[in-house]
Amino acid sequence: MSNPDSFIEEVTEEVRRDRLFGLFRRYGWIGVVLVLLVVGGTAWREWSQARDDARAQAFGDAVIDALDMGSPEERTAALAAIRADGEQSALLQLVLASDPLEDKAKTLAALDVLIADATLAPTYRDLAVLRRVLVAGSDMPLADRRSALEGIAVPGRPYRTLGAELLAYLLVEEGKIDAAIAALTALVQDQQASPAMRARAGQMVSVLGGTLPDASAG
Repeated sequence: MSNPDSFIEEVTEEVRRDRLFGLFRRYGWIGVVLVLLVVGGTAWREWSQARDDARAQAFGDAVIDALDMGSPEERTAALAAIRADGEQSALLQLVLASDPLEDKAKTLAALDVLIADATLAPTYRDLAVLRRVLVAGSDMPLADRRSALEGIAVPGRPYRTLGAELLAYLLVEEGKIDAAIAALTALVQDQQASPAMRARAGQMVSVLGGTLPDASAG
């Protein structure tokens, strides 16, 4: 060989590669298993969280729909038909325990218990806040209603758009019509709001004398 040093380096490198390959064949499965465990664990947590969030959202929507029924008997029947387990069952039983038309004070007290229960998921506590504001109505100072709603009308909260809608109605109650129109117009353009909510907001803008932006513009 014209370059003995180069030859020795090549042989040494081959030996190193052979040793590494041998070690990988013998112990490499450990690394593969560890990677699979990490990836699998992360995927499982994300799937479980998404499943739990979807279930909580569906439960909350069902409760709101049931509470919008006309008579106490209809509301009770609709609530009793909702499928629930775990903490959902506890929440449902509290809601079923009283009806605001029959005993408003008892309903508010039950909702206060839910709102203060830190063991419940935020989804359920936010739902209790919404319900309390609606049940209390003008009996609850406007500033207190606004403070409660502002806590749930923030990005990432499950009932953000409902909170935003009720905050807009508080502006109407205060006589701040221009601010209310602006808030409702923003809600009309909010893609996270349901079609029914966007329609309600648009109707309110018209009733208040506002003009919705041209959807075809831009």
